[in-house]
Amino acid sequence: MSELTDKVLEAIEIAKNTGKLKKGSNEVTKALERGTAKLVAFAKNVSPPEIVMHLPLLAKEKNIVCVEIDNKEDLGTAAGLPVSTAAVAIIAEGDAKKVIQEIQQNLKAA
Repeated sequence: MSELTDKVLEAIEIAKNTGKLKKGSNEVTKALERGTAKLVAFAKNVSPPEIVMHLPLLAKEKNIVCVEIDNKEDLGTAAGLPVSTAAVAIIAEGDAKKVIQEIQQNLKAA
C-alpha cells in the first residue's frame, strides 16, 4: 500500500469517529453533487467498474480531492463497516482536518 492510501484510510478512520462519512457509491455521488464532500475515496477492485467510474470526474468538476484505493475491503474496514464498500466520502472532517490537508498538499505536489 502506498503512503497516500494509508493517509486516506487514516483520514476516513478519524472522520468516522469524530466527523461524518457517507458510504457507498450512491451516497458518495450525492455528497459530490451537493458539494458537501471534503474527500472522496473509491475502490479499484469494484465490479462492475461502472459503479464508481463517474466519481473522479464529478470530484474534479467540483474541485474535491478524490483518491483511488486498491481494495474495497480496506475501504469498508476504515469506514467501520462489517462489509466492503465501493466508495466513501468524508463530509465532516472532525479531527481528520490536518490529515486531509496533508493529502491535498501531497496531491498538488505530485
